[in-house]
Amino acid sequence: MEVINTWLLDKQARLIVEEIPYLKSAALGVYIKLGSRHEKEEIAGASHFIEHMLFKGTESRSARDIAESFEEIGGQLNAFTSKEFTCVYARTLDENISSAMEIIFDMLFNSTFATRDFATEKEVIIEEINIYEDTPDDLIHDLFARNLWQGHPMGSPILGTLDSVSAFSRDEIFDFYKKCYVPSNMVIAVAGNVDKNLIKEQVEKCLVRQPLTQVNWPEPKHSEYSSFVRLLEKETEQVQICLGVPGISYFDQNRYVQNVMNSILGGGMSSRLFQKIREELGLAYSVYSSPSTYSDTGSYSFYIGTGPGKIATFFEALYHELEFFVSRGVSEREVSRTQQLIKSSMYLGLESVMNRMSRLGKSFLMYNRVIPVEDVIKEILAVDAGKIQSFSSNILQKPAFSLAAIGPAEVLPQVEKEFHKWWG
Repeated sequence: MEVINTWLLDKQARLIVEEIPYLKSAALGVYIKLGSRHEKEEIAGASHFIEHMLFKGTESRSARDIAESFEEIGGQLNAFTSKEFTCVYARTLDENISSAMEIIFDMLFNSTFATRDFATEKEVIIEEINIYEDTPDDLIHDLFARNLWQGHPMGSPILGTLDSVSAFSRDEIFDFYKKCYVPSNMVIAVAGNVDKNLIKEQVEKCLVRQPLTQVNWPEPKHSEYSSFVRLLEKETEQVQICLGVPGISYFDQNRYVQNVMNSILGGGMSSRLFQKIREELGLAYSVYSSPSTYSDTGSYSFYIGTGPGKIATFFEALYHELEFFVSRGVSEREVSRTQQLIKSSMYLGLESVMNRMSRLGKSFLMYNRVIPVEDVIKEILAVDAGKIQSFSSNILQKPAFSLAAIGPAEVLPQVEKEFHKWWG
């Protein structure tokens, strides 16, 4: 069993520490409840921009100082932004976690957003957006999300848009950063060969000068979902296709059923869709299903990149595979194999200090508690074929399906025609 200690600190940050004395490493992650869904339209991409600016220098360290400090201790430092949170994380030898922590908290609270760096980073992120726009197998998922959550920040691209990023003002983004990067809006997760009391003492020291303020997010309501077809013309060799339906939140108890179902249906190389559409029919190099769960919503989608001459065959094959899956269900053998796969993956993941830290931080951020691995596995093992059939018939209803596609102008009408032929 895991030995995990949690505290609500004086500054209202949540700290969670797992001591693993047999390791020689440690990992630290600070999770900030700030993502693309928390942005107004005019500052779309601000959370991601702030993440970049954290590495550009503080009142006492330049960008070079930050990079060299981690190289000197042989540590790894990185960050990422999602729809609902930002994470800054590091992995070091156990003896250097204190140094890493001091640098990270300096970045989190004392970044200067120097005018010159701000202008430079604008250009960097504009190029990042341009690269993304030129990568249709990534862009297709944003196109689908933008229409699934139309009019809601959940549909906004994490990077922002060329227009929004170009219009950023330094003072506006800096004020947003100062408002959101406060202890009460953070979960701090540490795992590895550490002393929990020393970690708590140092974190409190790092937070002592920070304000005791709360961040209140006025959440816009989701608009009523209606199915859509969204086609984007691009001169590509392949047609990128994403079909999907609204999904469940990560609070929904059916998330365990969905996890098992997805693995069987389209989540890996042994899945039905991979075996049928790639291995048997040779319609694609990449084909998969993908659930996304958030605090109050979700999606379930299917992706393929295929040649223009294979569109009709793909839609027919996908339709019949889904119809068969919903109407005939799955075998207990498939369920058992998948349960063992998930169980193995979870336990093997615990051998990574980064995975342990990430699990702690995300769990506390989402549920305000850590769900023991044994409890998660118990829920996974409780899934049976009947639960999967019931869930799949509820979520994969024909009228709920929507389509997004990217490809040459002369091909897209066929994509729409085939979609309507099978899904109405």
